[in-house]
Amino acid sequence: MGKYIERLLNGIIKENPTFVLVLGMCPTLAVTSSLINGAGMGLSTMAVLVMSNLVISMLRKIIPNQVRVPAFIVVVASFVTILQFLLEAYLPSLNSALGIYIPLIVVNCIILGRAESYASKNPVLLSVFDGIGMGLGFTFALSLLGGFREILGAGTILGINIPHWDGIGIFVMAPGAFFVLAVLIAIQNYIRVRKGKKPRKLNCEMGCAGCAGCHMDEDNGKEGA
Repeated sequence: MGKYIERLLNGIIKENPTFVLVLGMCPTLAVTSSLINGAGMGLSTMAVLVMSNLVISMLRKIIPNQVRVPAFIVVVASFVTILQFLLEAYLPSLNSALGIYIPLIVVNCIILGRAESYASKNPVLLSVFDGIGMGLGFTFALSLLGGFREILGAGTILGINIPHWDGIGIFVMAPGAFFVLAVLIAIQNYIRVRKGKKPRKLNCEMGCAGCAGCHMDEDNGKEGA
C-alpha cells in the first residue's frame, strides 16, 4: 500500500506539475482568473490523465514502440472528446469559460509526459494512482493560483464579494498570472530550502532542464513490469 500512497504524494508534493516540474503553463496561466475555473480545469485534466494512464498501462505490452506516441495521443484525444461532450451537456458554463483549453488537453505535456515516463512502463493500478496524484497536484495548484488571483484581482472568492476590497485589476489579467505564480513558486522553494532541500532540478539527455516526458523517477525502473 505504501507505494500507492507514494504515487499520490509524488504528484501532489514531490513532483507537483505546476510548482515543481513547471509543466502545463498554458492552461495554468490562461484559465486561472478564478478559483472555479482553476479547479474545473484541474479536475478535467485529472479525469483525462487517470483514464489515459489506465488504458495506456493496460496496452503497454501491445502498442509497438515505434508508434507509441501517436497511440498515446489517440487514447488521450478519445477521452478529451468524451470529456468535452459531458461538459457541454452538464456544465455548459464551465465549458464556455475554459473554451479552447479543453481540446488542448490532448497536447498537455503533463498527460503525454506521464504516459511516456510512467504508464507505459508500470502496472495498471500504480499508473492509476500516479494519474490521481498528478491530477490532484495540478488541481491544487490551479485552484490555489485561481483563488489568489480572484481575491487580489476581482475582490471576490467563489463569486462572493469581499467587504471593503475592490481588487487590483492587473491580477485577473495575463501579467497577474505570472506575478502570482512566481510568488507561489518562490514560497515553495523557500520552504524546501528551510527544510534543507534544494529546489528540484531535473536532468535530461537532451541537454535541457528536463520535463515529465523524458524524466523517469529513480524507482520507475524497479516498479516497471
